[in-house]
Amino acid sequence: MTGNKTMNHSSDAITNEAGSEELNYQILVTSDIHGSIYPTDYRTSDEQQRGLAKLATLIRRERLRHPGGLLLDNGDSLQGTPLCSYFVKYRKEEMHPAIEVMNRLGYDAAVPGNHEFNYGPEVLRQAVEQSTFPWLSAGIVEAGSGEPAFGKPYIMKTTGEGIRVAILGVTTHYIPNWENPRHIADWAFRDALETVKVWVPRIREEEQPDLLIVSYHGGFECDLDTGEPSERLTGENQGSAICREVPGIDVLITGHQHRLIAGEVDGVTVVQPGCNGQALGKLVVQFQRRQDKWIITGKTAELLIPGVDVPADEQVLEWIAPMETGTQIWLDQSIGRIDGDMSISSPVLCRLADHPFMEFVNRVQMEAAGVDISNAALLSEQSGGFQGSVTMRDVLTNFMYPNTLTVLRLTGRDIRAALEQTANYFVVGESGQVAVNPQYMEPKPQHYNYDMWEGIEYELAVDRPAGERVVKLNYHGIPLADEAEVDVVMNNYRAGGGGDYEMYRGKPIIREIQQDMAELVADYVVRTGTIAARCDQNWQVTVQGVGVIW
Repeated sequence: MTGNKTMNHSSDAITNEAGSEELNYQILVTSDIHGSIYPTDYRTSDEQQRGLAKLATLIRRERLRHPGGLLLDNGDSLQGTPLCSYFVKYRKEEMHPAIEVMNRLGYDAAVPGNHEFNYGPEVLRQAVEQSTFPWLSAGIVEAGSGEPAFGKPYIMKTTGEGIRVAILGVTTHYIPNWENPRHIADWAFRDALETVKVWVPRIREEEQPDLLIVSYHGGFECDLDTGEPSERLTGENQGSAICREVPGIDVLITGHQHRLIAGEVDGVTVVQPGCNGQALGKLVVQFQRRQDKWIITGKTAELLIPGVDVPADEQVLEWIAPMETGTQIWLDQSIGRIDGDMSISSPVLCRLADHPFMEFVNRVQMEAAGVDISNAALLSEQSGGFQGSVTMRDVLTNFMYPNTLTVLRLTGRDIRAALEQTANYFVVGESGQVAVNPQYMEPKPQHYNYDMWEGIEYELAVDRPAGERVVKLNYHGIPLADEAEVDVVMNNYRAGGGGDYEMYRGKPIIREIQQDMAELVADYVVRTGTIAARCDQNWQVTVQGVGVIW
């Protein structure tokens, strides 16, 4: 915009030298907050430069500078921190802390993310009912009627100047591949891309908006610069296809992948503001009135990242203080002790050979399921394992996802295929140095897709070609035959084939354990009192027949 301009006091409307009215329309976006409200590292109680309380400070600043506009959340707000676990366990008859903050900050709408379903339909439905804003997801429908599950697939907003804004919500349809079936029995999940293809032209025709926003809890399946696929095209993420194949979209808000993105794809302005309150997405759309019609003349996207100079909003901290205090007291309760050392000094080292902590995890799973084979993943690079006194803080920071357990009946062939999939996590350079496969680092880290097993003896020779890396696979000391059948316990995400473990899909389900893993571990520690750290060294990663030393 050029020339002398006069600001309208009620909005960002201005008049340029030619007498044409112009206006800047602002959209603020959060996504994948995962219950991170206080700027607190729940492992150490140290302050972090993230969290919704810090973003609230930025939200208030931006609203003072640019009154009006939108504030949207793009999903995964209800799960992910001990605060959320404490709420669900002890205080779920109250208002969810994330909903309380979003209500008070005046959010205009939210989109359900995949983790919204983790605590079951009761918690999700209550959160939706408590919200003073609508939840939008055109592709999630009631299983019986086919009606939108949360009331509205889209909403319309009209500014004082007459600009009509449409916001369509849509959620990755891949949720049934991860979620406990009991948690989603009430709903059906339609293909997100196909849903957008149906609704965008319908909204354009029926509502004739001046600005059409799609808020999509999903990410990008292709490199944003080259357009080449950056992951296996399963349908989990369809952001690139939405931009490329659906005309009529002005802005695409994304999430799910926890990436920091602000830019443009095929003429569509896109933003993705990370996770846990890392950043606030800010989109500004420039309009000019031409012959009584508002025309988009420009669009920008940026990420506002809170640093040490951005204090947490005191009102937000005050609103949540009682629940946060209760959480901290609960976290510091000692529930048992470790005799020895189960601490994790390096997550990479933990994945190169059997480790006491992972052996403990697998043994808890085997006891709960009544089987003698188990696999489990180190869920977070921040997992510290256990040492000395064990508190609820230790348990919840190592088991942050409310995964339940499933027992599958597998053949030896299935297990070999699963180990080959796991072995893809590592690559070997020309110098013989072992490294993490870049495919597990981009477009988002996927360390949780590397499994470690107990109850079998195996060796992964990662210097061999993919598909030929399992050079030892024994059960009770003898080779496991391809046709042999055994029962294996794993988390429900993996049992559904999550992480490209296709060999598990459709396999007989022998048993399901409905307690989540954090509860099972806590119960085990309380019941046992003192747990001996042990490790039977039943597996290792090798190069040229020698165990890898990192």
